[in-house]
Amino acid sequence: FQTLQTAIYEFVNNTKWTSVSIKNEERIECTFLINIKEKVSNDEYKASIQVQSTRPIFGTSYKSTMLNFLDNNFRFRYLEYQSLEFNESSHMSNLTSVLAYYIYIVLGLDFDTFSEYGGTPYYIKAQNIVNNAQNAREVGWKAFESDKNRYWLTHDLLDNRYEGIHNCYYRYHRLGMDFLSDKTDDARYEISEALHELRSIYHNNPSAFILKIFFDAKSDEITKIYSEAFPNEQTRIVKLLTEIDPSNSTKYQGIISAGNEGGR
Repeated sequence: FQTLQTAIYEFVNNTKWTSVSIKNEERIECTFLINIKEKVSNDEYKASIQVQSTRPIFGTSYKSTMLNFLDNNFRFRYLEYQSLEFNESSHMSNLTSVLAYYIYIVLGLDFDTFSEYGGTPYYIKAQNIVNNAQNAREVGWKAFESDKNRYWLTHDLLDNRYEGIHNCYYRYHRLGMDFLSDKTDDARYEISEALHELRSIYHNNPSAFILKIFFDAKSDEITKIYSEAFPNEQTRIVKLLTEIDPSNSTKYQGIISAGNEGGR
């Protein structure tokens, strides 16, 4: 497992994933937590993989969570000291395909926050990995297996019905979070407008996978952002959030009580 960990670390960090010129200090901070659940055979394992990534906020030491997703369908083969190989045009290994898939998702989400639709080329690369894996024996790649798997994540990110998610990521981070410390009220307004972009997605499909991805990463942060807002602003945003993210409604109700305690 130590050898596997080293191999994965080198595969992720030493592969050139983008043609964009990126300095070392500009690399995205992300974590791949792999939990081995069962050794199926001499070289095959059942596992889960939790992927987390963050984005630095301009002018602060704060890092905003971009992705926090647990994938329980991670089955792969590995023999000690074997090289990890990946090819964009074929499904060579479930281990490297899953890793590359989430790397492109992480890149896409990050680039979406710096320019409108900036992440699309990376979502397309992730979708190509999905397409190459349609005949794979491992699960997690096919539409019929689940409504919240790798297939549906890239599907939602590239579906025109859900284009509001890209506007949301850009406005929330580049026009909102990056100015929150300097122009707090203006920045919070931009964040509110960004969140309103998600209403159309919810109305199109209340169970859209991309909504879960967004709020799993952002619900705690959103609660903190609005705990210092004006009462009428809190009331409006809580109404919106409980509509489009009902699973976290109790958390959002805490915005108003937190604001009342703050006396603003």
